[in-house]
Amino acid sequence: MSSNSVPISPVPINLYNSLSREKTLFEPADPRRVTMYVCGPTVYSSPHIGNARPAVVFDTLFRLLSACYPRVDYARNITDLDDKINDAAAKQGVPINVITDEFIDVYHDDMDALGVLPPTMEPRATHHIEQMIRLLGQLIATGFAYHEDGHVLFEVNKFERYGLLSRRDRREMIAGARVEVAPYKRDPADFVLWKPSQAPAQPGWDSPWGWGRPGWHTECVCMIEEHLGSNIDIHGGGIDLQFPHHENEIAQAMCANDGAPFARYWLHNGFVNINSDKMSKSFGNVLLVSDLLEQAPGEAVRFALLSTHYRKPLDWTGDTLTNAKRVLDRLYEGLNALDEEASDPQRRPPRLVMAALADDLNTPKAIAELHELAQRARTGDAQAARDLLRGGQLMGLFQVPVDEWFATEAMNAGEEARINELVTARAAARKRKDFAAADGYRDRLTAMGITLEDGPEGTTWRKSG
Repeated sequence: MSSNSVPISPVPINLYNSLSREKTLFEPADPRRVTMYVCGPTVYSSPHIGNARPAVVFDTLFRLLSACYPRVDYARNITDLDDKINDAAAKQGVPINVITDEFIDVYHDDMDALGVLPPTMEPRATHHIEQMIRLLGQLIATGFAYHEDGHVLFEVNKFERYGLLSRRDRREMIAGARVEVAPYKRDPADFVLWKPSQAPAQPGWDSPWGWGRPGWHTECVCMIEEHLGSNIDIHGGGIDLQFPHHENEIAQAMCANDGAPFARYWLHNGFVNINSDKMSKSFGNVLLVSDLLEQAPGEAVRFALLSTHYRKPLDWTGDTLTNAKRVLDRLYEGLNALDEEASDPQRRPPRLVMAALADDLNTPKAIAELHELAQRARTGDAQAARDLLRGGQLMGLFQVPVDEWFATEAMNAGEEARINELVTARAAARKRKDFAAADGYRDRLTAMGITLEDGPEGTTWRKSG
């Protein structure tokens, strides 16, 4: 994504830093190499729309930074070591890598569909066990961690600046972390850096503290230091990770590096809610990306995720995707005025779109600027159409040529009409008890990749797999 031909900082970028609680000018430690790390997926199930939001948000920031600096090293990790992964593997009776490899592929496919660029690097937790063991040994040697009953724990009271990021008082931190009161802890707030594993049910590695596995909070610290260095420019993730995960990362990293700052800017995106309710398996309202991709193009899902400022909660309703697709159609219409100059790779995105994104990734403002350009482009303004294309591409939009966008839509509409015709015909055949004909309609629908579900209120259908 980055190129040495890109000039440094054509627009000033201001970002809201969760650490300072204010929007400040972004100034990388080395303008020749910007470093950014974002907490990626834990791969034990298919990604939902909440997992997609940080991927899309920080992909957009990656695109902006790459347009402003000659080199951007962006790491988004894979957490392929977790108790939920262990449980899934145990239920299926397979090694954990069978689970993780499957859902890494699913994650990549879903994010590709949303126009998310591959990060510069994608480290996996299981490939950094040696670095984690080394870090824990260092923390024990300097008195910030201790070994007890096969566990290694970080001693929170030894780090006076604990709470630097979340700014919670001690009672809030203990409650927020849902801490485990255990006999091997010196204090309930101490968090686990290493824990014993029960072979063969749980994966493990040899260590000075016995056969075991690392705690979650240790993984990111080691992957960051291995690939980006001990002090990075930007650390991002969902707001749910701010405490305890990011707080605990800071504690370990600063104690391992003589108090030096770990990340200079901390960015957190807000939650995705479903009809104003928290998205939760217990509520039965989890929206998988794969299910949404059956309803609309991935670009519409991306557009919906960018329609609200990244720091605010995004309320996903039954109309969200339909509205996003309709707005995208109008923007695509503006590309009809494109000319041959539009293919010029050196053309810079329009200033007002860049300025909106440079203002703490203000995607709603950037979208408003795209609307202005599209309105002019629909009157035949070729320059506006070129600016519209470049501005949209900076946000990961306009992934396909305009003719293909509308041709696909027409095909989808026709396909849906045909499916509904066959479903209606099958229902009529069943009503007249012509079951051979009904089975024939079902077979034709199955061949089209359609799954039927018969219920008391009639038949519904969905695309398979």
